[in-house]
Amino acid sequence: MLRHSFENNRLPHALLLGGLRGIGKATLAYRLARFVLSGGGEGGAPDMFGAPAAVPDKPDLAVSPDSGVFRRVAASGHADLLTVERAYDPRRKRLRSEIVVADIREIGAFLHLTAAEGGWRVVIVDGADAMNRNAGNALLKILEEPPRRTLLLLVANSPGRLLPTIRSRCRQMKLSPLSDANVRALLERYSPGLDDDTTAAIVDLAEGSIGRALELAGSGGIALYQTMVAMLARRPGIDPLALHGFADRLARADAENSYRAAEELLRQHLARQAIVAARAGQRGMAARWANLRDRIGDDFARAEGLNLDRKQTILSAFFAIEEAAGGAAR
Repeated sequence: MLRHSFENNRLPHALLLGGLRGIGKATLAYRLARFVLSGGGEGGAPDMFGAPAAVPDKPDLAVSPDSGVFRRVAASGHADLLTVERAYDPRRKRLRSEIVVADIREIGAFLHLTAAEGGWRVVIVDGADAMNRNAGNALLKILEEPPRRTLLLLVANSPGRLLPTIRSRCRQMKLSPLSDANVRALLERYSPGLDDDTTAAIVDLAEGSIGRALELAGSGGIALYQTMVAMLARRPGIDPLALHGFADRLARADAENSYRAAEELLRQHLARQAIVAARAGQRGMAARWANLRDRIGDDFARAEGLNLDRKQTILSAFFAIEEAAGGAAR
């Protein structure tokens, strides 16, 4: 569909690619960027070094890895491609929790320049739903009057968090999760050596996201999930000593990946609890689990943005789940 739109001069100036994290939205954005910057893969002008545009052998967005455009995009050196994402915070020594207005203003400066290679200019905003309100308003002004032959690609895990006016000015494409068979095949290719039981458990928890599957494999996610579920299932309640030890391990500076995995696994556990309650006809409990999932997500985001104590954030999340579970039992 994207290739057909390009070839018929109907490609929109802005595309919003939405869907679960880790299913290939950014991969598609860069694939389309290469295709457009290469002149559509066929019939385009030679690139700045005199190499002819790549010609794919089938009607998709493929561009030969040997082309100059492909190599420059891969090396982040194409003059007509700008990527905006969360920037590194040197003070906190990690990525910022949001995209700020200064990041978006780079787009305006970039689009005021003449295309270096005489063709299209492409902007990819990876993690567009991480923009704060000021950044969103700045992007909206750009979307209202984009220059000719400009393509803006917004990648978002949660498109609903974007301003409605931004969504209305983009053609929205919701990408589906991958099949379990695809996730399994990719997991076996990029994370070989896992036993069958671990692979099956990761595929189940990944829910169609190869990015999530690889993170779970790399961070010991299955053992992490089993520990969490065991603590939450203990009766008459969570063992405080075990929970404090668990939170201490996750709050260490060298446990960044495990901490991130634990946050997602907690939210996933609550989402599944909500589904189980809904299927049992317990609408009130389903809403309670769903609201708690959102609240815990907000708490983790706030802790990140304000550099709050990670251990306390984890403890609060577990105690809130234990309280909700007690209400469900009653």
